[in-house]
Amino acid sequence: MLQVVFDALSLGSLYALGALGIALIFGVMRLVNFAHGDVIAFSIFALLWPSTDAMAIVFAGQLPWYLLVPFVLLVGAGLSVLCEIVVFRRFRHASPATMMIASFALGFVIRYFLLMLFTSRPKSISLLPGLSQPVEILGARLPLLQLITIVATVVILIALTLFLRRTRFGLEMRAAAENFSMARMLGVRANRVIMGAFALSGALAAAIGLIFGSQTGTVDIQMGASLMLMAFIATVIGGLGSLAGAVLAGFLLGAASVVMQVALPLDARAFRDAFVYAAVILVLLFRPQGLIAARGTKERV
Repeated sequence: MLQVVFDALSLGSLYALGALGIALIFGVMRLVNFAHGDVIAFSIFALLWPSTDAMAIVFAGQLPWYLLVPFVLLVGAGLSVLCEIVVFRRFRHASPATMMIASFALGFVIRYFLLMLFTSRPKSISLLPGLSQPVEILGARLPLLQLITIVATVVILIALTLFLRRTRFGLEMRAAAENFSMARMLGVRANRVIMGAFALSGALAAAIGLIFGSQTGTVDIQMGASLMLMAFIATVIGGLGSLAGAVLAGFLLGAASVVMQVALPLDARAFRDAFVYAAVILVLLFRPQGLIAARGTKERV
């Protein structure tokens, strides 16, 4: 049972971080950024030399962890900010559907850029090999990386909460998420807030890529697609624009996936995701506004 709990927390951490990145962008721009998954893939491929071989040629991935982690986070944040400046800034006054289509197109541009450099062949990669050693906690054996993933996610969530509640920039982001037009009238700088949200979202995407690549030992140009899908579902279930709801739904989806993988009969485990999506439909039927409705979506009198 304890092993299932750790597995659920580890998988839920990835979904929660992904949903949090999507919710940050939606909060300030009302944009569902479908290029988020490709930022995940780009951040981890930035550690490799362009090659068509199955075995990846690592260069930055050989850095010590205290240099490797900041490098990956900076790549993700930089790419996300660049996307905002080059693409999304031109669509700020467009309809949400137009911005969503633009994010789809941008995601394909990033993906085919990686395809041109690395081909579609999955590549074996060894990142932070020392973290694969098992540790025992209360009788449950789990890789050290899994434990670090859970702890790092909790630290990130606490740090982000303090940042949003205790700093001026965080307060500006919260104000923009609730009522962007009014926030601008009160002196909030739109470019600064939006670029900050994209930077945080890109850094979270890079963290997901680093964790996922280290866990699986394989990278693929479409590795962020499945994570992006589950993160988007978590964002919807949690309540679009609600950061707390996105995190809660991410952990719930991770728990549901792990429990179904254990509880379902062997022949039915291949259809685990179908059962998860059916549960999502049931949740939205009874609570279409999500688990925690964002303040910016509530009706004002």
